[in-house]
Amino acid sequence: MIRSAFWLILLLLCATLAIPALLTAQTTGKIAGTVKDAASGQPLPGAVVVIEGSKLGAAADIEGSFFILNLSPGVYTLQIRMVGYESMSIRQVRVSVNRTSEITARLKATVIKGQEVIVTADAIEVKKDQTSSVRNVSADKIEKLPVESLSAVINMQAGVVAGHFRGGRSTEVSYLIDGVQVDEGFSGSGRAVSLEAEAIADLEVITGTFNAEYGRAMSGVVNAVTKEGGNQFHGSFSSSLANYLTPHDDIFIGLNSGRPGLNLSQDYKFQLEGPFFRDKLSFFINGRYQDQNGYLNGIRRFNPWDYSDYSAEDPAEWHIEHTGDNKYVSMDHSQNLSLMTKLAWNATSRIKVTGLYTLNDDMGQGYSHGYKYNPDARGFSFHTAHMGALQLNHMLSQKFFYEVKLSHVDNRYKSYRYENPLDSRFLHGKYYGSGHSGFATGGIDGPGRSMSFYKDSNLKLDATWQATKHHAFKAGLHGIYHDIDQDRIDVRNKWSGTAEENLPVTDANGKITFPYYELEIVPHTPKTMGIYKKQPYEFSGYLQDKLEYNEMVVNIGLRYDYFNPDQVYPTNRRNPSNQLNLPDSMLTSYKRAEPQTQLSPRLGLAYQLSDQAVLHFSYGHFFQMPPMYALYENNIFRVPVGDYGTTMGNAQLNAQKTISYEIGVWQELTKGMGLELALFYKDIYDLLSTMVITTYNQIEYGLYTNKDYGNARGLEVKYDFTMGRLSANLNYTLQYTKGNADNPQQTFTRAGSSMDPIRRLIPMSWDQRHTFNATVNYSDPHYGATLTGYYNSGTPYSFSPMTESPLSLINLYQNNDYKPAGYTLDMTSYYDITVWGKQKVRLTLSVYNLLDRLNANWVYSDTGQPYTTIVREAQLATHRSDFNDYYDRVKNPTAYSSPRQVKLGMGFVF
Repeated sequence: MIRSAFWLILLLLCATLAIPALLTAQTTGKIAGTVKDAASGQPLPGAVVVIEGSKLGAAADIEGSFFILNLSPGVYTLQIRMVGYESMSIRQVRVSVNRTSEITARLKATVIKGQEVIVTADAIEVKKDQTSSVRNVSADKIEKLPVESLSAVINMQAGVVAGHFRGGRSTEVSYLIDGVQVDEGFSGSGRAVSLEAEAIADLEVITGTFNAEYGRAMSGVVNAVTKEGGNQFHGSFSSSLANYLTPHDDIFIGLNSGRPGLNLSQDYKFQLEGPFFRDKLSFFINGRYQDQNGYLNGIRRFNPWDYSDYSAEDPAEWHIEHTGDNKYVSMDHSQNLSLMTKLAWNATSRIKVTGLYTLNDDMGQGYSHGYKYNPDARGFSFHTAHMGALQLNHMLSQKFFYEVKLSHVDNRYKSYRYENPLDSRFLHGKYYGSGHSGFATGGIDGPGRSMSFYKDSNLKLDATWQATKHHAFKAGLHGIYHDIDQDRIDVRNKWSGTAEENLPVTDANGKITFPYYELEIVPHTPKTMGIYKKQPYEFSGYLQDKLEYNEMVVNIGLRYDYFNPDQVYPTNRRNPSNQLNLPDSMLTSYKRAEPQTQLSPRLGLAYQLSDQAVLHFSYGHFFQMPPMYALYENNIFRVPVGDYGTTMGNAQLNAQKTISYEIGVWQELTKGMGLELALFYKDIYDLLSTMVITTYNQIEYGLYTNKDYGNARGLEVKYDFTMGRLSANLNYTLQYTKGNADNPQQTFTRAGSSMDPIRRLIPMSWDQRHTFNATVNYSDPHYGATLTGYYNSGTPYSFSPMTESPLSLINLYQNNDYKPAGYTLDMTSYYDITVWGKQKVRLTLSVYNLLDRLNANWVYSDTGQPYTTIVREAQLATHRSDFNDYYDRVKNPTAYSSPRQVKLGMGFVF
């Protein structure tokens, strides 16, 4: 009933507005410009401008101006004709999503019919409407990069440091596919739907301020526009194998064991596009399947049913069972299936309908150092995501078009060892073993199953009106209905609490078992925590004007956001679930949380300083609701009997707020060479935090609230160079990021550990001072190669001195030192062998971490180094084992990033 009412209200609101629109980005761009007489500089009204190979075009007005709206991202050729003048073809006119490509055509008078001049568009025409830091990465650029995923392309951009956009938390970024938001809203980090890089036509990465059309983000926006089929059939299929080539097998055990397939990764890709009916109905299909074995291995010395006891000081009294085969086992395994299909129907010359479906199906087992010698004990994680989207694009006139988008995302997570929670292969917890070896010598991940289901239904309407030559209006509405289902299956041992529960039984061969273990499902009750269903909903709208003049572009806008959490809250936080028998005045009641609303002004300005330089400035207020787990965690408001036993969700949370400023300049140094500088600063208020609440019986627990603060400032430098078949891209980020907490739980965790609260701004754990990325590419019609280098100066960690050091007497704040710097060089190359016509076989070679650099993922707090910590004699004395020493605990290979990996592939392209 609530859901039906939500959509009805939203549709009525849309119907009452003069201009329908949506919250999020469009998926099209625009070409605009003027046609002039080359000799006099006078405008040429009536000149015809046509996009080659299409029916799209425009005629120049009395001032010689023209524009063509609603263009898909890509590279176009413009043909310009005027009676009495030479025709002109302007090639390499690149259109990017939400951008205007400005063209100035100067035609020469002639009396010779059919004479044509061919020119190439200038880079300045693409940059002059950039009012903030935006990076548009086209499909041809993505194809040349040595990357395996879209995330890798995003992380290469200036301002993106250790996965964070301009110093914000990782939850402050919004991800879109064809203008549809696909954020994983419950945890707040990442996206629910993933696409392959080969399926992207244009990738828009905004690290600076962004226009009013964008919402639900404070630090950055990523908008991926997918490819469509055309009037010709094209396709490809490829298969590749990857493995590791490194001398560091003392760290990464098993990599040079000679066992076939141990760390082998297989990668299969296919793509097909073409017409069902020429100029009417086309299709695009992209798919990928990966079976990956990472660089982290274990040794199967123990099986889960083994039991060992190393607790005795005398080794003669140890009980040891190890029935494993002592083979190396991959402990970093995953299988991933990705599929995208898209249909595009040109119903008429002005109406276009597209349908999109995506599937992600992932399974993985991650490395756990404690299971190094019992690798079969680990559980599995599963993720499945379906997305369906339908879009109508209607061009009402040359100046006005609108889009209607419907989408649904079904996102599911599960984790378990065996699918049946009562599976007989589950074992008693005693099988983990006794003693001080530091590793599991038996046992298996516990029974039960966790399940999370998140569904988002979207309705969006978007319109663009080029009211005059200088004013392009956008306005919009967007509604999202969320469906959250948190569930799990709990089990228990029927013998739990009995005298027999932990009794061992020894057979004639000396094998010890724990037979009193029989599982049963624990039924859910109203007092079961963490099980709930919620249906929050939100909608938003914006109005924006893009003012375009010869030397200046201004984006000005205002957006409105509304969020209803669909949740109640206790009126008395000191007795939130009435567990205490107290007078009526000290009891709690439950009220429905009020909706949250925000108004956000946005302003961006770009000024053309010369024919080769553009200055931009932008300012904006950006709001984002905290991740939804912070609203609903511990939904029954029960407080455990011990201190710091729970953190409670808070439906009264406010939206987090960022106020951001940016100024930058782009300069064309010479033909094909550009340099861009940007300075930024932002204040981040009302960040998600946790406060400590004390109940009437003096039990302390956590409550999510808006208390944290942070700020970030920095400099971004981008350099682009293209000369024939050689191109280079370099970017550098200098950044300072501070705040009072790394994550929402930090304040609560410190209080629970009896640590002083942080009363000043400290560096955040992603406060990397220097980040440098460089890519050099050479491409020939038959072969090409790309080198990409990364340098990171290191992120902070919390140094903890030895107790013997005088520094241990000082209350050191977190993140007081920096990890070692790291660098990586990746390479990819291809060679095409023509088979017949346009059909070719493509051979590929990619090498990741070409120099086999050991880069630190994490470090020990006492040394600031990976893989190395200070070990005392007392620790060595307590270690008891017949298969390893104490240092085996310390030497955790996850401290280092992946060693050199070589990938060979062969494919067929037609």
